[in-house]
Amino acid sequence: MYANVARYGIILNTENYAECVAFYRDLFGLPLLFEKNEDDFKLTCLEYGDGYLMVEHGGKAKRGIKSLEEGSFKLRFNVEDLEAALAEIRAWGIEASIHESSWGRTINISDPDGNRVGIRDESGFVRQVSRGY
Repeated sequence: MYANVARYGIILNTENYAECVAFYRDLFGLPLLFEKNEDDFKLTCLEYGDGYLMVEHGGKAKRGIKSLEEGSFKLRFNVEDLEAALAEIRAWGIEASIHESSWGRTINISDPDGNRVGIRDESGFVRQVSRGY
C-alpha cells in the first residue's frame, strides 16, 4: 500500500469555520490550494508541508483547549525560531508561553474551535530524531 500513497492530508471539521481557516492560513502562513462553498457545505484546503490540511464546516467547538477525550489529536508546527513564533502568537491576542522539557521546547495553544495546536523548536526535534527518542 505504501507505494501507492500519492499525498497525505488531514481533514479538520470545525464549527467556527471562517475563524479556523484564518487561523491556519494567516497565523501559520499555510498557502491556499482551493476552496469550495456549496449551499451549507464549506471547505478550504491549505498546503501543509508536502500534504494538506482541509478545513471543513461541521465540527464542534469548545471554549478553551479540548481535552484528549474531546479531541485526541494535536496539529504540530515545527519552527526555526520559537521566540519569534511566540511573539507572532501573542500579536494575535493569544496568551501563550514556551514550555521546556527534556525532549524539547514547545508552545501549546488551541485554534478557534479549541483543537490542540503545538509549536515546536525544529532544532530540538532534529536532536531528538538523531538520538532516536
